[in-house]
Amino acid sequence: MIDDFERRQAKYRPVAVALADLHGQPQWRKNTPPMDELVSCILSQNTNDTNRDRGFDALKAKYPDWQAVVDAPTRELTDTIRVAGLANQKAPRIQEVLRIIQAEQGDFDIDFLNELPIDEAKAWLTQLPGVGPKTAAIVLCFAFGRPAFPVDTHVHRVSTRIGFLPPKVTADKAHPMMEAIVPPEDYYGFHINLIQHGRKVCNARSPHCERCPITEYCDYYQGLRL
Repeated sequence: MIDDFERRQAKYRPVAVALADLHGQPQWRKNTPPMDELVSCILSQNTNDTNRDRGFDALKAKYPDWQAVVDAPTRELTDTIRVAGLANQKAPRIQEVLRIIQAEQGDFDIDFLNELPIDEAKAWLTQLPGVGPKTAAIVLCFAFGRPAFPVDTHVHRVSTRIGFLPPKVTADKAHPMMEAIVPPEDYYGFHINLIQHGRKVCNARSPHCERCPITEYCDYYQGLRL
């Protein structure tokens, strides 16, 4: 249940149109293999995109396949991905996730998730060590084009300011709320546009309200004018 749900949901259509006019209308296409997406998401935790990519590229350059990652000395893998941050936690976590997938599926392959009901696919992913609602939603949305709405730092901040989310709702608890507000067919594109808006306009410390096209619908902006 979401407090004041009808008012929050009514914001969606005009905000989506305005953000699409400003940032474009992203269309999903499969760019990254699901296993790559999963490992990349684990590397992305508590770091920025640049360091995540550098860590992932270093991992792929050193190891020819996922079996080699599993078999690598943990200290060596830690050094390989150190640029991604928290490598002492992420290296053994990645190896454990790979071992679980291999043991359960007989290979390093999670394509079966595309055949599961979405709730079962989320549940399977979140039982993996270090995989929470955001990582699960990213894998399902980006790797498979499935109806899951990831809530990262930018999405959480912008959605809270606009008023899609009640104050003090955590990012983890925000996932089902955003999925209730946004039509499933729009999850990917709207997620991308909220990120773009958070990076380019609705910055964390100093949002550029003077050039934002959605101030009419934004609780944060309206609050500044009270």
